[in-house]
Amino acid sequence: VQLQASGGGLVQAEDSLRLTCAASGRNLRNYVMSWFRQTPGKEREFVAAIKGTGGETRYADSIKGRFTISRDNAKNMVSLQMHSLKPEDTAVYYCAAGTAISSSMSRQQSYNYWGQGTLVTVSS
Repeated sequence: VQLQASGGGLVQAEDSLRLTCAASGRNLRNYVMSWFRQTPGKEREFVAAIKGTGGETRYADSIKGRFTISRDNAKNMVSLQMHSLKPEDTAVYYCAAGTAISSSMSRQQSYNYWGQGTLVTVSS
């Protein structure tokens, strides 16, 4: 399984940006898909996750209400729509796929496959 994240870039505060993650090698309809992010010197942190059916989602408190995760199982893709971006959202964003259960969707250890990351920079 390969995950390819894209859509990152340089934006200004309050702008919007949409990240996408395309999977290949296997259809991931039965996998939980997620986004994590990492800044230099900090641990990777959970952002959002969505179950295979798309019916259950999880969000980090820091982005709740601003970011929306969605998936298209037919296209084997997951997206992260980000609104009202803040400078503290600046990070490398990684998509991941795994077989997490509901209680572990925010844990890195729940994910077997990771993309290479896409950089989001938000200027003030």
